[in-house]
Amino acid sequence: MITITDLSARVAGRLLLDHASVSLPTGTKAGLVGRNGAGKSTLFRVITGDLAAESGSVALPRNARIGQVAQEAPGTEDALIEIVLAADKERTALLAEAETATDPNRIAEIQTRLVDIDAHSAEARAASILAGLGFNAEAQRRPASSFSGGWRMRVALAAVLFSEPDLLLLDEPTNYLDLEGTLWLEDYIRRYPHTVVIISHDRDLLNNAVNAIVHLDQKKLTFYRGGYDSFERQKAEADELQMKAKAKSDAARKHIQSYIDRFRYKASKARQAQSRIKALERMGTVSAVIEDHVHPITFPEPDRQPASPIIAIDKGAVGYAPGKPILKNITLRIDNDDRIALLGSNGNGKSTFAKFICGRLDAEAGNLKVAPNLKIGFFAQHQLDDLIPDQSAADHVRRLMPDQPEAKVRARVAQMGLATEKMDTAAKDLSGGEKARLLMGLAAFHAPNLLILDEPTNHLDIDSRRALIEALNEYNGAVILISHDRHLIEATVDRLWLVNDGTVAPFDGDLEDYRSIIVASSRRKDDKPQAGAEEPVSKSDQRKANAEKRASLAPLKKKITDLEAMTAKLEKLIQALDKDLADPALYEKSPAKAAEKAKQRSDAAQKLSDCEEQWLELSAEYEAAMAG
Repeated sequence: MITITDLSARVAGRLLLDHASVSLPTGTKAGLVGRNGAGKSTLFRVITGDLAAESGSVALPRNARIGQVAQEAPGTEDALIEIVLAADKERTALLAEAETATDPNRIAEIQTRLVDIDAHSAEARAASILAGLGFNAEAQRRPASSFSGGWRMRVALAAVLFSEPDLLLLDEPTNYLDLEGTLWLEDYIRRYPHTVVIISHDRDLLNNAVNAIVHLDQKKLTFYRGGYDSFERQKAEADELQMKAKAKSDAARKHIQSYIDRFRYKASKARQAQSRIKALERMGTVSAVIEDHVHPITFPEPDRQPASPIIAIDKGAVGYAPGKPILKNITLRIDNDDRIALLGSNGNGKSTFAKFICGRLDAEAGNLKVAPNLKIGFFAQHQLDDLIPDQSAADHVRRLMPDQPEAKVRARVAQMGLATEKMDTAAKDLSGGEKARLLMGLAAFHAPNLLILDEPTNHLDIDSRRALIEALNEYNGAVILISHDRHLIEATVDRLWLVNDGTVAPFDGDLEDYRSIIVASSRRKDDKPQAGAEEPVSKSDQRKANAEKRASLAPLKKKITDLEAMTAKLEKLIQALDKDLADPALYEKSPAKAAEKAKQRSDAAQKLSDCEEQWLELSAEYEAAMAG
């Protein structure tokens, strides 16, 4: 159990957590969500002890090991596999001691402990994790210094996963992953045997890999059972009830206050007035729902669309060095209304293909035909560094509109989704999401016919990603999208192209088909039998074993089902009590009955909390048993 109690924390004088409390049962897979800048990473720093809390406490199980991705990616001359293996400090220390130990009893203790921690399979486990994150056998033996920063961050992620801490803290782990790595990580987290808290804006990851959501909003923490879609429904229902309760509470307070104002100084009504004053004090106040709307994103419409195809490739080849094409034998066409997502692991050539079709790389072979006067807008994450640090968003746009009045310049900046107060902020002081919005706006400034977006979501929160989806769906040009965000892909594109094996070709299937292929492939690698292992069981024997497993777990499954039914019953009871308690007449006619209902609500809320905690514990036990 992880228990956060009345936690308050500040960063640079700004209060980010204000007496926040939440509890997570052991084994919970929780997504920590909230707007950028709300304090999610600050909460992680408090949990790990890197930041002192102003007040409150974080209670963890005794001797619990906390793991998170290192701030700096490894850049040494050590091989990747060695870096990952070294993350298990106990194994490393025992192996080192085994080299020099002379006492027979101590040698026996070391060997027994190495068996207990499954040290003999460590290299295979480390290799499996690295493979899942995109490193083949040859790459695993290369020094970390030979990889770029993004790939080294994957090594840092592999190291913390391999160390298998009791509490795994992941802060935006998919930012350095492609779709394939994201799908692998999703499956890995779902099967992880300990507690996980993950900060992410990837909606599918939060729906498929976690069983709870912790929402950081208005400096408070709120626990929700289920994935992100369930959280959104629950929060919308809670907000609606709160708004209704506030309206009724305000009306009741106004009515009682009116009575007090009229009769508090009349001797004949003094006792009743005093009773109303006490009732008003007992009522307290219902806080308003604070809505924090995200700024929309707008892409300008092209003046006219050229006739299809706008781009046609016939047996094309492209690369960075003469005679060494990265991609070849490409025969494809892009029409003026196409919405295409590029699939394929990082390093296979997705960005190369994007640069090829936008004219940044020349064809080495074949033909590339582009429609006359075709305008292409290109966005890539690495271009965030191309912004002029000391110039504001308005300055960047003003250079492209030198003869336009200031009002039009600022109107154009507003279309990019930047708030008025951010228009004059230097680019170096903008958040990652604000820089991404500005850069997307600059890429689309001249109303392109084709918009190419290479990983546009890495710095956008969930609401900003929703704004991007709406902008793309309203945009009247063609779109080529490279993204690890499946929700964005599914909501905006209608064709999938696979970049693999040195070429680009249409993918015959949908994202779910692609996900199944990736997960099945990674599990086959994980489950690959070692030398001397027993032969795999037949399909019929496997089905029989699975049936026996389900039968043995039936009592546990029934407990989970019963808890779900009890949870639904308690939620309905609380809603009914909230409705009664929001009625001002109840306090006037029967204060005792109002107090009784308030106690019933408190008891029901406590029972609901207990039920949710039991449900999480049993669900984690059931999932672990089924996966075992």
